[in-house]
Amino acid sequence: MKPYPPITDYMATKLVTFLPDMDIREAIDILLKKKISGAPVLDASGQLIGMLSEADCLRILIEGPYNHEPSSAKIKVGDYMSGRVKHIESSKTILDAAYEFVHSGYKRLPVLEEGRLVGQVSRVDILRAIQKMTPAVKHIPDSWRGREPAMPTYKQTFYGKNS
Repeated sequence: MKPYPPITDYMATKLVTFLPDMDIREAIDILLKKKISGAPVLDASGQLIGMLSEADCLRILIEGPYNHEPSSAKIKVGDYMSGRVKHIESSKTILDAAYEFVHSGYKRLPVLEEGRLVGQVSRVDILRAIQKMTPAVKHIPDSWRGREPAMPTYKQTFYGKNS
């Protein structure tokens, strides 16, 4: 069996990152302009300390000054970022990442190598990897040879009859 490709083959390496003392309105503007749903938050020395997601940003409407009079006070990324960051090591494969995505509910994971941020892998990146893969063997049990079960009609697509 062929080993699964490493996540480093599919991860993004040119990342948008935020600093914890950055104004959250500026971060929201960047998320919207770049059409991304979140990004890592790094401290001054470049260490990963959090993630800022769309959901984190929505909290400012629910919890913050927008419930009252808009404040002129600077709302910082560090006040709303998720500080408990789930990450994945650069030595892992796309199978490891898929497992994490399925069991954690996260949409993206920062990729660390020796504690340093080197990239980010998303669910979409893993889907791209799957798209490039082809099954090595179509397994049909010996007891089914010559009488393989047909795909149920309700699972057949319009264009392909599962041929």
